Amino acid sequence: MTTDQIVEQHGLAFRCRIDGPASADAPWLAFSNSLMTDLTLWDDQVAALSDRYRILRYDQRGHGSSSVPPGPCDFEALAEDLAGLFDAFEIGSAVVVGVSLGGITALRFAGRHPSRVTALMACDCTAKAVPGAGAAWDERIALAQAGGMAALAGPTIQRWFRPHHTDTPAARRVRRMVETTPFDGFVRAAEALRAFDFTGDLAGLSCPAAMLAGAGDGALPGVMQQMAEAAPGATYVEIPDAGHLPNAENPTAFNRELAAFLERTDP
Repeated sequence: MTTDQIVEQHGLAFRCRIDGPASADAPWLAFSNSLMTDLTLWDDQVAALSDRYRILRYDQRGHGSSSVPPGPCDFEALAEDLAGLFDAFEIGSAVVVGVSLGGITALRFAGRHPSRVTALMACDCTAKAVPGAGAAWDERIALAQAGGMAALAGPTIQRWFRPHHTDTPAARRVRRMVETTPFDGFVRAAEALRAFDFTGDLAGLSCPAAMLAGAGDGALPGVMQQMAEAAPGATYVEIPDAGHLPNAENPTAFNRELAAFLERTDP
């Protein structure tokens, strides 16, 4: 059974897990999770890939069992959190996969540390904050402040999952993650999502890349197709019958596409 490891950096404690073969020759795969979730979001992917890859998962700052930062954070800090974990586990380079907040983190990490990313899969995210994002986050913060994170869980599941999947085991598991996210951790990460622009990172990508979206994730499939067109040599991948977290909602299709991407980009 995989055990948690705690890495202290930047004055914070990060919960991490390493899965897969202990061989130094095994390639590394790193996962970065979304807002209001924890590292178990990637359980299905670890089960499918840990026979061939050494896998790093971690709770983003302020999420799961990682420390809540004392003040607002941005994607520079989130990218450097990942860089610090690479250092802690002596990971020279890895394929990096992220969804939502984690997808933006992965994109920024690739922009700041291109030599450490052998390939990038960014899922259900944007390279630039949408107009009016601040007001939307204000509303969600107010809802959680008034009723706790449990008040935010229902609307979040409705946004993230397809209507016929909102009471599945996967949706219930994600609901529990949302409900147990520290309120202050949610607020800190929401600050990062208010305003950002990493379109330059897209144009400057030097590694193989895929932009992936759940087919039912609102406007994001179109956005991510445009992101793929802006990144040199990137491909666009769409997961059917899935919304904002396709790795959890339709893991069979997601894992098939991720495995194909890994095979294409295997050095």
